[in-house]
Order: sequence, then structure tokens, then C-alpha cells
Amino acid sequence: MASATENKDKASLARPIGVFDSGLGGLTVFSEIQKALPCENLIYFGDTARVPYGAKSPKIVERYTMEIVNFLEACDVKMIVIACNTSTAIAYKKVKKRIKIPVIGVIDPACAIASEMSETGRIGIIGTKITVQSGAYPERLKAVNPAIKAFQKDCPLFVPLVEEGFTEGEIIDLVAKKYLREFDDKDIDTLILGCTHYPLISDIIARVSGPGVKIINSAEQTAMAVKETLGARGLLNKSKKEGKRRFYLTDASVNFIRIGEKFLKRKMQNIKVVKVWDILLQ
Repeated sequence: MASATENKDKASLARPIGVFDSGLGGLTVFSEIQKALPCENLIYFGDTARVPYGAKSPKIVERYTMEIVNFLEACDVKMIVIACNTSTAIAYKKVKKRIKIPVIGVIDPACAIASEMSETGRIGIIGTKITVQSGAYPERLKAVNPAIKAFQKDCPLFVPLVEEGFTEGEIIDLVAKKYLREFDDKDIDTLILGCTHYPLISDIIARVSGPGVKIINSAEQTAMAVKETLGARGLLNKSKKEGKRRFYLTDASVNFIRIGEKFLKRKMQNIKVVKVWDILLQ
């Protein structure tokens, strides 16, 4: 028979991992964590009532981020994954300083793999306006390798188009061609998708960029960072059963469920709408 201490330890390790994004884009990270750690319990928080974050002020993004972090802490998560490039760029340092549990962002993993894969050191970054303006990606790339030349382009229409379900077709194709023209004379060999919504249109981005450009989606690397961090801290769930998944949204978005189920290739259950003022009360 298991002792009270053993049962307590099991319960502690079974605490969920909290993953959040401004909308549905963070499901790209959620999916990779699910693959890498199938026995972990996961919570996904999508701020669908206030998406997109990319055109908002840094002060507002920081406030929204901290509200969600407080909510996830109240859910007794053992780790928080900021599956939003904008929130990572603006608020990662504050979140890490503010809470005691481990925090993983999406920028460091993306920069690490991009610097490793680039042969010329000429790397492009596409992201929201606020992510690009923050300079977080060039700063991190330079920290990894000072010789890297980083070129950025903000793509403000990508997130609302993805959220509205325009993940293929003429509209998204034309927008991608217009934005990615920025890199025509930059001779990049690697392009970082600096927003977790962008992997949902990665085929279009890859086609427009051309065969000579490697596309970096940080989701897989972020999942590996989550696994390594939990393992190093002895926090991995030892259960052999598939973990439970819970989804919290700030708006009952039909597109979120439709696109999410298509992307995750499974039925999305345990979805709960949380009012913004409920988050504030946390």
C-alpha cells in the first residue's frame, strides 16, 4: 500500500502544465507537448475575446499576460508555457521573476534551432508588430551568435486571417507574397515563424519563400525544452495513462474549435468559457 507521502508526491507530479496564447495559435505548441509528453495533464488557455495581441501596446499585453498567469496559477499548474511570441517578447522576464514555478517561452528555442540550422547566418523573422518592434528575436540571435544578420518583417494580417479560418486560398496567398517580398534582396537561408499562429499557414509561407529557405517553427523545440526542464527538476508525471486535456477560452469561438480539432486531429472536449472579469478575480 502506498504511503501518504507517496500519494502526495504522485498528486504533485500529476499537476497540469499550463499553456496559453492570445488565440488558437498556441495549439501548435500544445500539440507538440502532447506528443512529447503524452502522460502529462495539460491546460490550454486561449484569450479568444481579446485576440490579437500583436497590435496592442506593450503595457496592455503585459497586463493580459499577467492576468492569465494568475488564472493558471489558481489552476495549480506545475509549469507555464507562454505559447505566444508577443507575450514572450514583452512579459517573459516579468513572469519568470514573478512566479516560482518553471516558465518556458517560445523565443529562445526558436533562436537556438535557427542559429544551428542557418548556414549563412542570414536569418529572417516574421511576427506581429509588437514582437518585431520589441527586437527580442535579433537580440536573442545575437546572444547565441554575434555574427548572425537578422532581418525582420511584421505581418499584422496573418493572425486575424488564421483566426477567421483563412489558412488556405487566394487571400492568404496574396498577403503572404506581399509580406515576404521584404526578404527578396536579403539572401536569407532561414526564416523564423515568430508567431505561433504562423505554423498553421507554414505550407504557404514555405512555398512563397522558396526551396532555399528553411522554415523554423519553434513548437517542437519548445516542447523539448518543457520536457528537459521538467525532467531536470524531477517534475515529470510518472503515470502511464494518457493525460487529461482542459481548454479555457475567453470567448466561445466556433473557429477555435473547428480549426483546433482539424489541427489536433482529435475531438476537443472539456472546453470552458471564462469571462474576462473571472480572470481578474483570480
